[in-house]
Amino acid sequence: MTIAVLGATGMVGSRVIAEAVARGHRVLALSRKPGEGDPNVTPVAVDVGDPEAVREALAGATATGATATGTTPPRPPDAVILSVRTFPADREFLVGATRTVLDAAARLGTRVLVVGGAGALRSPGDPDLPVADNRAYVPDEYRAVALAGTAQLRTCEAHAHADWVYLSPPAELEPGEWTGRYRRGTDTLLTASADGRSWISAEDLAVAVVDEVENPGAERHITVVHRPST
Repeated sequence: MTIAVLGATGMVGSRVIAEAVARGHRVLALSRKPGEGDPNVTPVAVDVGDPEAVREALAGATATGATATGTTPPRPPDAVILSVRTFPADREFLVGATRTVLDAAARLGTRVLVVGGAGALRSPGDPDLPVADNRAYVPDEYRAVALAGTAQLRTCEAHAHADWVYLSPPAELEPGEWTGRYRRGTDTLLTASADGRSWISAEDLAVAVVDEVENPGAERHITVVHRPST
């Protein structure tokens, strides 16, 4: 497959690219300051806040060196992954960027996987309490970020034509160990069975992202959590 990743140099995006390449996929890496290196990765400088630039990039029009190197075919990608995160929270930018990507992908008939936020999930044991409002999982200093993620999900739900899935990470997401193990759920926050924490490494979140791209499920809103070996 050819997979476009927006937010390619971020914590999640960079690991999604590494996971996708390890499985033999080709990647169109879109970011403001793309890096260089792997022959299976075509870097493209693009501002996700620029609708026209995003449309051109996803259509393959700005795949630098694609014709010369043959690393990226001049056609739309098979899937688009949006992994843009903002801290401090920038709700307007996040919602606008999400709408831009959904619009562009809908025109191309390409599915979008949005790596969003845990705040959009329901609280375990209290489905009427959004995680964004649950201080057990979201400290006050992160509440604006969590609410921006919820607005991002609502933007997806309001889009009339795009084919999308929204993946909420657990409450804690940070660089760590690649294990290839995770447990999957839908719209309710999951906790790891061994210690009760709601967490996953960015490396294992990337595994879940590429799994979903390769074998899409039926749900529009999904989440994952670390799964212990025993």
